[in-house]
Amino acid sequence: MNRHVHHDDNDEIRPEYDFSQGVRGKHYRAYRAGTNVVLLEPDVAKVFTDSASVNEVLRLLLQLAKTNVPVETRPHKTLQPTSRRTKRQETEDSRGRRR
Repeated sequence: MNRHVHHDDNDEIRPEYDFSQGVRGKHYRAYRAGTNVVLLEPDVAKVFTDSASVNEVLRLLLQLAKTNVPVETRPHKTLQPTSRRTKRQETEDSRGRRR
């Protein structure tokens, strides 16, 4: 990082910079609150063209997630009944053969 500050004799703002319509502190609150900038992939950006549509879908997703059964209360996979049949047996049955 360059720690040397170069002061010019001309400390004036360049003529092409026009701050005549500027508002001091316009974005101060938003900056202090923090922002979340998310870059969307092009295919997603075609569908969600503005932040309002993204927020709406994310809120719906949150509601949906709240209605599902929490992970802690789901039965363990090891306790679920499993099929003991082999692929060969299933194939034979589908062809009309008996075991």
